[in-house]
Amino acid sequence: MDAFFAAVEQRDHPEWRGKPVIVGAPPHERGVVSTASYEARVYGVHSAMPSREAYRRCPHAIFVSGNHHHYSEVSKQVMAIFQSYSPKLEQVSVDEAFLDLTGVLGRDGHAVETAQSIQARLRNELQLTGSVGIAPNMFLAKLASDLHKPDGLTVVPEAPEEIAAFLAPMPVGRIWGVGGKTNEVLAKYNLRTIGDLQKTSVEFLERILGNYGPRLHELAFGIDDREVQTEAAPEKSMSQEYTFKEDCLDYALVRTKLLEQCELVAARLRRHEVLAGCAVLKLRFQDFRTITRQMPVKPPSNSDRVLRDYSQRLLDETGLANHPQPIRLVGFGATTLTPLNPDTPTLYQPSLFPEENQQTEQHEADLRKDHAIDRAVDELRQRFGRKAIRRG
Repeated sequence: MDAFFAAVEQRDHPEWRGKPVIVGAPPHERGVVSTASYEARVYGVHSAMPSREAYRRCPHAIFVSGNHHHYSEVSKQVMAIFQSYSPKLEQVSVDEAFLDLTGVLGRDGHAVETAQSIQARLRNELQLTGSVGIAPNMFLAKLASDLHKPDGLTVVPEAPEEIAAFLAPMPVGRIWGVGGKTNEVLAKYNLRTIGDLQKTSVEFLERILGNYGPRLHELAFGIDDREVQTEAAPEKSMSQEYTFKEDCLDYALVRTKLLEQCELVAARLRRHEVLAGCAVLKLRFQDFRTITRQMPVKPPSNSDRVLRDYSQRLLDETGLANHPQPIRLVGFGATTLTPLNPDTPTLYQPSLFPEENQQTEQHEADLRKDHAIDRAVDELRQRFGRKAIRRG
């Protein structure tokens, strides 16, 4: 979809059509741009840009905090249109999906006509636009969908030599997974276009990029053997962040906000019935320097109490209590997730030694107590809101 959140706002507010609309944090507060309309992008505004910078570049823009519940409802309408063309649909975000048309179009079917039909329905039924990439695989389809926005339709050739020629003049940043750091490494060796990568050996790319080198070489030639997954893959991590309105030197307040983020993550873990095997702390300082600290959670847990303890230990290890620094953002994350049956919150096996069994039984009793408390808190908050009950 094209500038999805901003497009929904312009659709719902006809007086905003043709004007720059920015969805995200207010212009004079901490926070970033979530989505900018194409009218705002002319001024260099883009997603993840600090809202204050977006305001400096485009002070006459209309800033909207956004209604993500509404966007989610519109997203369901969009996905329903997509799914009417193929049951093999993989939704990768609120506004993006892959459709596998293999075996759906029939012998005389044409993917271009299908794409045009989808775009027409988006315009007519939802008053929104989307850009389509048609290609033999997922990587190329994703790349093509970004080439001619908004309301674009790009078809990638099928022959391997034609695919290589199609990709060659593009900058390496067009490749899925090539971000700022990888771009910097490649630039050191004057590898700036996909064509440059095509001329580079796998061995050299592996030497400078490690395990990603061979994969990057394949993508440079448009090779991607992944298949559309109709069932959503389990989340590999969960995290929550808080950005202070003003840089914070108050260690106690930083700790309080960290614990709040920790509880939000723990509640999500319980909703998804998974355990965290690793706890992660994230801090961003006044100068935008960002650090992360992590430690394994043993045994894995989704308990508020357990994860709060780990988050506090991680924060203590930074030394901020004795040497405070202005903090811009604090966040907590859980990784190495494993599934759990919520009725049996334990990963322990009985020991052959009685004294160890006593410790294990006590720990399991504590786990079950935590589980009961957390479940009760979750139910209260679901019924009466997050502020209905909180820890002292």
